[in-house]
Amino acid sequence: MSVVSPVSGDALFEPEVAAPLDRQARRDALFRETFGETLQRVVLGTAWSLQPQRIDRLLPLAKLSIAHLIDPDDTLPDLAETSGVGELVGVADDLSITTLAEAYARGLFPHAHFGPTKWLSPTERCALFFDDFHISKRLRRLMRNGTYTVTFDRDFEGVIKACAGKREGRWQLTWITPRIMRAYAALFDAGLVHSFEVWNGAGELVGGGYGVAIGRVFFTESQFSREDNTSKLGFSVLNWHLARWGYALNDGKWATPTILGMGFRRIPRAEFLELLGKDARDGGKSGRWSVDAGPEAVADWRSGQVQRDRVAGARVAL
Repeated sequence: MSVVSPVSGDALFEPEVAAPLDRQARRDALFRETFGETLQRVVLGTAWSLQPQRIDRLLPLAKLSIAHLIDPDDTLPDLAETSGVGELVGVADDLSITTLAEAYARGLFPHAHFGPTKWLSPTERCALFFDDFHISKRLRRLMRNGTYTVTFDRDFEGVIKACAGKREGRWQLTWITPRIMRAYAALFDAGLVHSFEVWNGAGELVGGGYGVAIGRVFFTESQFSREDNTSKLGFSVLNWHLARWGYALNDGKWATPTILGMGFRRIPRAEFLELLGKDARDGGKSGRWSVDAGPEAVADWRSGQVQRDRVAGARVAL
């Protein structure tokens, strides 16, 4: 049975069967926080919000939250009809599959360290157009030495839990709460979320990430590394496959030095929404994903290779 967009009426995807009992049991064990972890998230989230560069968001957030309490409205914001609004655009009470799918197609995503979950849409997006993708010489050497194996959709639960976990040298502040984990697990079961996993020679999960695939657009959500450069390695394999499967772009949300160094670039929200209008309503690769080429083969990927392959007719069928 198709899941239908609550706004457009279009069939967005074909959901798969519910998670098997053993997978559900694992989710129940992983998708939780201790009281101490929750308290730490609230305290650090408050400190994060009160930093000078973010404090100007508090008044709009308060107004939005009060207005939502007085008159709850689950209608998704339509950014195409709005001008001059910042990245905070609504309160996200409904994290159902259909609502999240439509939200991503509109350029929205949920986010909250604590308190009400908000719909965000940054005024600039950091996007990768695959012919611009860059793999450093150091990373190419790592990819060629055969140390790591990459898989897709093998351990989504382990990946999202690791993405929510503590990063070395940083305070543990995450927006990937148990509620968010459950919402994206439902999207995973529906075939709209995909994970990539990086395994070392001992068979240990040492890197990975996950994201949302809507039409021919992939939205990267989070990544983690337990060994140096493992998330970059897996991310490179993922982007190679996205390019070969005909995806138009990978949205990295906010610019960071890491993804800018890999070829992502900033584009205005209006341009991003225009791209979504063309690319987020059809196409893409359905079902569970599997790896067509490992790190050793992807290490030879050069800038512009996708376009040259397409001109030569060397496209991999979905």
